[in-house]
Amino acid sequence: MQVTQKIFAGLAAVFAWAVLAAAPLQVDAAEKVVPSSAGDVTLSFAPLVKKAAPAVVNIYTRKVVQARQVSPLFDDPFFRRFFGEGFGRGLGMPQERVQNSLGSGVIVDPSGIIVTNHHVIDGADEITVVLADRREFAATVTGDDERTDLAVLKIDAKGEKLPFLEFRDSDSLEVGDLVLAIGNPFGVGQTVTSGIISAVARTQVGISDLNFFIQTDAAINPGNSGGALITVDGKLAGINTAIFSKSGGSHGIGFATPGNMVRSVIAGVAQGGRLVRPWLGATGQTVTAEIASSLGMPRPMGVLINEIHPKSPIREAGIAPGDAIVAVAGRPVEDPQALKFRIATLGVGQTADLTVWRRGGERHVILKLIAPPEDPPREATEIGGATPLTGATVANMSPALAEELGIEPAPEGVFVIEMKRGAMAARLGFRPGDRILAINGEETAMVARLTAALSRPTDRWRVSLNRGGNVLNWVIDR
Repeated sequence: MQVTQKIFAGLAAVFAWAVLAAAPLQVDAAEKVVPSSAGDVTLSFAPLVKKAAPAVVNIYTRKVVQARQVSPLFDDPFFRRFFGEGFGRGLGMPQERVQNSLGSGVIVDPSGIIVTNHHVIDGADEITVVLADRREFAATVTGDDERTDLAVLKIDAKGEKLPFLEFRDSDSLEVGDLVLAIGNPFGVGQTVTSGIISAVARTQVGISDLNFFIQTDAAINPGNSGGALITVDGKLAGINTAIFSKSGGSHGIGFATPGNMVRSVIAGVAQGGRLVRPWLGATGQTVTAEIASSLGMPRPMGVLINEIHPKSPIREAGIAPGDAIVAVAGRPVEDPQALKFRIATLGVGQTADLTVWRRGGERHVILKLIAPPEDPPREATEIGGATPLTGATVANMSPALAEELGIEPAPEGVFVIEMKRGAMAARLGFRPGDRILAINGEETAMVARLTAALSRPTDRWRVSLNRGGNVLNWVIDR
């Protein structure tokens, strides 16, 4: 009897456990809903694509390049075995060859204004835009900005209003938002891929000078450059620019230039045909945990200002070295690239509300956004005659010239900015970016003083220059 009771008790316990274990399974099953209509089954991006795709175009470019025609024997492994891998290089007559490339673009205005990447049209002799309906137009470049890898094109649609995409405020995007990438990968034709936004402020990418990208896992491949990254409301979030790949194909890490930066480039080009960005005139570094502790910050944030140009608007606003800029117009900045991006998206003549950390607390500073001044005048001069610098173009460095050349902060002095191929200066080893400090002991702080020093008769030249922070002293016999 006792054994029977134990068996019944054991069975009861097992039954009770089974009932309890089944309870959550019943709840889970109840939460799963079978599609109740055809609409539930056929959810699709098709209506969104039909609206957006006509505004995405294919871009074909042609460029004439010089190539040397040599015998196929020079590529024979037998000859290379005895004469080396360089066998035959430099031989043969140069001949012209047509180089073709392709990319994508986006119509952003019904009058025919198109945005694409700078690298898509760089150096092109001819640019052809093919619409989604296969019509072809010759395009002209109205603006080209290598620093953001963006270019603005214009086609003549004979007064016809073309389909276009409106911009989405790229600052409103969040990680996890659904996006579509539209472009022409590998030249196979217009292609749509879907994904999400993986990150919204990638600055350590190294793609362009103004690094600040939207990252997405929507498949982007060669040929997608210049295409559209759109949100589910059919608006343009950014221009697809690059991918991270070790094989040349998509690995789910793509980067797009934010729409707000694209808009600023278009606006800058429209105002005067030449893009001029606001100038900070200051350099800084990312605030680390150690720096934040020394400044009394609750956490690492912002950019610690290290050096300020004497004519900088930052100085006029009352900001000093040791201050940390933590936000622009309420938007946090985590590193110098983010600070440059935030300022670059604003226009010259506007003001910016900067949040600055100083002496253990935050304060707001109004910054006037100005164009980099051409002070002193550059006076670009090509050196002639019989001198060590013959064939080099030199100029007085100014904030405006430094901004064009991407030099920070704007230094003072006379710099080599261009070099003729094969010229005396090139053969002697001078390079663009060299700062000429003195000629035969005479300081050359301005172009006029440099040319005067070069004009004096001498049998030997003693040239002092600064290259990458290192002072070099050369002696050159005439």
